Amino acid sequence: MINRKKFIQLSGLGIGGLFFNKSLANAPVTKTKSSRHKTDKVKFGVIADLHYDLIHDGARRAKLFIETMKKENPDFIISLGDFCFPKMENKELMDIWNDFTGEKHFVIGNHDTDGGFTKKQVTDFWNSPAPYYSFDKQGFHFVVLDGNENSQTKKIEGYPRSISQKQLQWLKKDIQSTKNRVIIFCHQGLDNENDGLENGMAVRYLLEQLNMKAGFKKILLVLTGHHHLNYHNEINGIHYVQINSASYYWAGDTFESKAFDEEFYKKHHILRRTLVYRDPIWATVNLDHKKNIHIQGTETTMAGIPLSHVEIDIHKNVYPVSSKIDNRHLQY
Repeated sequence: MINRKKFIQLSGLGIGGLFFNKSLANAPVTKTKSSRHKTDKVKFGVIADLHYDLIHDGARRAKLFIETMKKENPDFIISLGDFCFPKMENKELMDIWNDFTGEKHFVIGNHDTDGGFTKKQVTDFWNSPAPYYSFDKQGFHFVVLDGNENSQTKKIEGYPRSISQKQLQWLKKDIQSTKNRVIIFCHQGLDNENDGLENGMAVRYLLEQLNMKAGFKKILLVLTGHHHLNYHNEINGIHYVQINSASYYWAGDTFESKAFDEEFYKKHHILRRTLVYRDPIWATVNLDHKKNIHIQGTETTMAGIPLSHVEIDIHKNVYPVSSKIDNRHLQY
């Protein structure tokens, strides 16, 4: 699919035993006491795949998101990964991000540790508690997963893209320990076999079994980034929504973009292989206890050349290439 590892260089398992083995915890479970009322709602802003170290105007894109969030005043904001490298040059981005004074969360993406950085360096730089953790808000339980672990069952080319047995055991224990309905964040798609979680089916099965054991739709929604696409799947009662990149679509190693002039590509040669979105896109999600999930997306155009004039198969990765995040009204 997308050779993103080359992109950067240029600029396991089943679930057998999950319901029988003793659970292990590798990250803190952050919980806040709250009395749930049927009128309670939660609103959060979500942005994915900013790729601050690659896109030419990452600061502008981040500022537009944060300025909108300051006006909308959500309960929290979250990045779904591929945000930035943990280096001092990126303090500008963190200053922009921290201009939102409310609650902030992060998912680690596969590119956030490029250049030899460790996950600990990334989470410290972001002031994030751990690669995976959970928190409560307005009677809902939110889980942040780390999809960047090595498979224990097979050799995977490119970046690690699994959730380990240890993390799965933690996930099981974490979800069983809450009475609240659950929303999950992960960088890689659990429902996308094109470079998504290698053991996505096993993770989905675990979530379905936890719902069955709970006796109600406890796990409602999984939000992911990584694929730079825009789609929704409902699988066995759980909604899986892909949040499109804030910045671009990777069109391939041989693609020759003509959206910008040659001087631009001399400075940003990697972007020649991409379809850059003119403006950033993101989503605002509203959840209530009346079984409603409202996703308010945003839309832009491709920079320089309309998508209809670009010589590319827009269905090369099944779901169509686009520069938007759809509005959705889902129910659970």
